[in-house]
Amino acid sequence: MAAVLWMSQQPDPDGLSRESRTAIRLVVEALETEKARQAALDPPTSDRERLERMGVLDQIGRRALNSVDYSRLPTDERPAARAAVWRVLGDNDRALMGELLAMVPPEGWFLKSVYGEQAAASAFLIVQHSGPEHWRRFLPVLEPLVAKGEVDGEEYGLMYDRLAVSEGRPQRYGTQMVCRDGRWAVDTLEDPEKVDVRRQEMGFRWTMAEYEARFTASSCA
Repeated sequence: MAAVLWMSQQPDPDGLSRESRTAIRLVVEALETEKARQAALDPPTSDRERLERMGVLDQIGRRALNSVDYSRLPTDERPAARAAVWRVLGDNDRALMGELLAMVPPEGWFLKSVYGEQAAASAFLIVQHSGPEHWRRFLPVLEPLVAKGEVDGEEYGLMYDRLAVSEGRPQRYGTQMVCRDGRWAVDTLEDPEKVDVRRQEMGFRWTMAEYEARFTASSCA
């Protein structure tokens, strides 16, 4: 119902066609349907359960986004349609981040041994989808917890690289890709010859070459 109301209030958002508005609606409806589902549940009995539900909300809109085929939209509308979709996701991301910040425990992070794998992963995703201000806050907290097994090394590496790229610095673990000449390529690396050593130390599942191969076969806009 909320998704229908949203669209009725904006029958022609940004002057977009019905095809583009339908693409936006996919993401809006996915989020509102999940919010309604969670609202019908009993209140969470712990922060662990609350985080797990928040993690579902973080991912549901992005899964809907993956089903959007921008190639079916009018070419001149694609940038505006993408921007509209990301405004919806951004609003959701900010709400989740605000909720998470109010829950941060005294030790500074949601430890796996206390909150469980799923809740800890949810917390990471929510922070990862926030912005540099929050990455700077949490990275120093996460780093020593990797060695203790309380934080996944790949998660730490992803956040480290995302912050580095956002600040115009070379990434350390090769997790961030950039579109070059219509193909995905690894963004600038710090000491490229040592990247696989660093990835191994953090427990990454793939070598740099294996990870890059997962992207380079796909085209990008």
